[in-house]
Amino acid sequence: MQTPTPHIGAKLGEIAKTVLMPGDPLRAKFIAENFLEDVVQFNSVRNMLGYTGTYKGKRVSVMGGGMGMPSIGIYSYELFNFYDVDNIIRIGTAGSLSEDVKLRDVVIALGASTNSNYASQYCLPGTFAPIASFDLVSSAVEVAKERDINAVVGNILSSDTFYCADKTALDKWISMGILAVEMEAAALYMNAAEAKKNALCLLTISDRPLTGESLSAEDRQLSFTDMMEIALEIAK
Repeated sequence: MQTPTPHIGAKLGEIAKTVLMPGDPLRAKFIAENFLEDVVQFNSVRNMLGYTGTYKGKRVSVMGGGMGMPSIGIYSYELFNFYDVDNIIRIGTAGSLSEDVKLRDVVIALGASTNSNYASQYCLPGTFAPIASFDLVSSAVEVAKERDINAVVGNILSSDTFYCADKTALDKWISMGILAVEMEAAALYMNAAEAKKNALCLLTISDRPLTGESLSAEDRQLSFTDMMEIALEIAK
């Protein structure tokens, strides 16, 4: 496919090898304005804002990925396959499903279990286990330690449903040691696997469904910078 694509208005070469991908395009704008230098906007199609700039001399892009696996599935597929992107780091929010994962903690998603049917397109003779790229995981762990950021590594749930009719569903995932629930990582990891590229999902815990705790809008803005800085530091 030629670039621009139906969903990304950039020309080939305007997007860096590493893309940070929050769900919210306004968070992409925040990162570009507060962390990057020499910023150029490369996308505004459907208001899914994308920017390229430099961070400590490294060329980095940041772009919104939308909500849910179909959305991030489209954008990550086009970035990996049509724009020669090598690394996508999702930076998002999640709900904790573990007593040991508190508000503001950063979860480094080693694996992404899912209730989605996304993997059916590959016609595999079994169940695929979507996992992050080890190099990105190990780098994120090291940066978190250096910066004294409370980070937890493990398996998360990428859910197709935000409001689930089965009110016992989360209990079943908790019984398997799932740390947190979000809605995008599994599709990102599958697209990366098929494209032979690298992916990682970093999540800030914004709420705890089991206790009813949640961050305020102001707290969310202040807390998410830890996750953003980890992602920027490991960009390459």
